[in-house]
Amino acid sequence: METPGRRRAAVLLVGAALLGVPLLVSGDDRADPRTPPALPGMPPPFLGTAVVGDGGLTGAVDAYGSVVDLRAGPAGPALIDNPFDRQVAGTVPPTTGIVPRLRVDGEALGMGGAKAIEQRYRPGTNVVRTVGRFKWGRVAVTAAAHGDSLALAIRATEPVLPSFGIEVEAGIHCSQERGAHTAFLLCDRGELPGVVHAHVQQLIAGAGAEDRRWLRQAKPLGAGAPPWAAQMYERSLLVLHALTDRRSGAVAAGARDGWAYVWPRDAGAAAIALGAAEYKPEAQRITRFLLGLDLEGAARFHGDGSPVGDRAAQGDEVGWVAVTAEAAGVIGSTHNAARIPSQVDPVPWRDRADYWEGESGDFLANAIASGEPPQQIETEFGAEGGLSREAGAAHDFDSAAAWALRPFTRSALSAPARRTLLRLAEGATPFGLLPGEGWEGGEDPWSAPTAWSAWALAALAREEQSRSRARGDRRVALDLLQALRRSATPAGALPERVDLETGIPRSTTPLTWSHAFAILALGELWPSRSEGVG
Repeated sequence: METPGRRRAAVLLVGAALLGVPLLVSGDDRADPRTPPALPGMPPPFLGTAVVGDGGLTGAVDAYGSVVDLRAGPAGPALIDNPFDRQVAGTVPPTTGIVPRLRVDGEALGMGGAKAIEQRYRPGTNVVRTVGRFKWGRVAVTAAAHGDSLALAIRATEPVLPSFGIEVEAGIHCSQERGAHTAFLLCDRGELPGVVHAHVQQLIAGAGAEDRRWLRQAKPLGAGAPPWAAQMYERSLLVLHALTDRRSGAVAAGARDGWAYVWPRDAGAAAIALGAAEYKPEAQRITRFLLGLDLEGAARFHGDGSPVGDRAAQGDEVGWVAVTAEAAGVIGSTHNAARIPSQVDPVPWRDRADYWEGESGDFLANAIASGEPPQQIETEFGAEGGLSREAGAAHDFDSAAAWALRPFTRSALSAPARRTLLRLAEGATPFGLLPGEGWEGGEDPWSAPTAWSAWALAALAREEQSRSRARGDRRVALDLLQALRRSATPAGALPERVDLETGIPRSTTPLTWSHAFAILALGELWPSRSEGVG
């Protein structure tokens, strides 16, 4: 998650970008570029809203069909220069990345010139299709990535001379072919074939077929799951498929500058979710990657396992790796690089930052993740009505109380954790929850706390002895999932956060953490023991 200071800046800057207000990166330099304005009811250009790939070359596609982030592996180096600071300032050059272009009656147009735009994934795949409706007809842009290759195709209903503008970094090679109604683009980390259009068509078809094959391996939701739940479940699995490195197991938090790193808690949640869906090899690959990290070295890591040196180690990292290793069936020792905790090896969590990624302190989330005794947690964090975020505080309840129910099962904390979540749920927005009552990062709801609260309450409902209480907890969990559903893009991707009033994405989309908890919550509400996705 972003730091509070950066979050507040992002809220202001992205909000202004949505309104079309020109903002500068710095220095009030009027020569700075301007991000093209957003269409009404849509996020700004150059903010990803869909992800393509299968754990190799990974791309983010914005709502206008442009590839705005591209990496050699989900947490690999950037192949498109689209920095976070320019995105939130609204000063991304309009030629950034791979941009669909049209020439109509001698006039150059982009997809942002359409009357309306729709974006959907092809069912059961990470192949994304963006359709723009113009006064003279329609234009469809299809994007897919498979292995180390990226393919895009433009098809128009009228002869408009489509093409792609290409600005990429060294390390990727791109070639295109154009016609009166079509344009095809192929990018690869190696050599390019001579006939582009045939390879583009083959790659798009092959990527879709491989995604469907992978998805058929998943455990389905149980009987009674509504269609929307099955769709959210499958889309969430496919997001994890795209953002998990197929070779190393490194899981990126998102396909975006600043998020294309491995956070142990995000990656751990992804491993637990994939394991629950019976993708055990993937879960174990992620776990082995996490076990190789120096968790005292940083808060986040590059795809090669080296630390990102801008943030100190946080207080929940060792706990998340430990619970991930347990869930995946990977046995760790107190002497490995990850320092899996034991009774004789206390886990450092005090005076460290928590998942809010702000100042250091003694925080509830870190205490729960690190195995602090329940009685001690309740003594330090207990308050009238629930559990507070900071030790000794009398208020500011934290949604991370859910972690005491899942995945760090602390049965002795069930009652105060339940009270905390029900209190927070009473103040939920139509699009979900804030991380906690003391949150200072704006009013926009966040999808990960919404999803993990739903998972915890659904689990509690299955364990309740009182039928009336179980029904009530399940009802709240369902309400939170409905809020999560409203916060999703039309293509089903879950943004890190959305605008409180409109539900428009305001940050990284999709977010690994949110989709992982969605998988777990859905599986808890509609459990199944059968094999395969029907």
